[in-house]
Amino acid sequence: MRSENRQFNELRKVEIIPDINLYAEGSCLIKCGQTQVICTASVDEKTPLWLTGQDKGWITAEYALLPRSTQTRCNRETRGAGGRTHEIQRLIGRSLRAVVDLSVLKGFSILIDCDVIQADGGTRTASITGSFVALYIALEKMVKEQKIPYNPIREHAAAISAGIYNDVVLLDLDYSEDSKAQTDANFVLTESGKIIEIQATAEGNPFLKKDYDTLFDLAYKGIQQLILIQKEAIKHAKI
Repeated sequence: MRSENRQFNELRKVEIIPDINLYAEGSCLIKCGQTQVICTASVDEKTPLWLTGQDKGWITAEYALLPRSTQTRCNRETRGAGGRTHEIQRLIGRSLRAVVDLSVLKGFSILIDCDVIQADGGTRTASITGSFVALYIALEKMVKEQKIPYNPIREHAAAISAGIYNDVVLLDLDYSEDSKAQTDANFVLTESGKIIEIQATAEGNPFLKKDYDTLFDLAYKGIQQLILIQKEAIKHAKI
């Protein structure tokens, strides 16, 4: 039996609470089952030096597991982010930049922070889905304050995991499933079904294309549900 008595194609219970941070331009708390991530978007009125002379702004991300977010305490990365953290940070940044017209953000950078306060699988996908909401809120506030002419987001994007566990294709794996999955995949897709990034790995035997197609279709349907939840959260944000 899956967590929350879910069917193979069901998401965990997902909740996105906007405006969780008093000071950030955009923020939310995303809950995906037992996984919980605080996502904030901070606006900085400057861009990286390497962007000098280019007519665009920038969006970047940082990600962290808080010490007791996991079953045993993990150490703070006080000496710099490790390989896994760097990978996830880059993934979050790429995913958000893919759906934003950066030319509208000329002269501005937006720093996304994803802090995992409780981890039960799917922290990177929850971070992307929640970060989109935080970013959207921040951009709407920039429009309201006349810092940019319009919201440069082209379309919604979200992320979800899917995998094969005990020879069954499953959507939105929790840790108990993910840690023993035969195949593990993360999908970052837009609302219209365009692909931003797919990470798929055979943990044991290679998987077939028909299995991949099933995973993709399952993930796309899950992402459509997540985007509806994103839109509801944004509707209730204080902008």
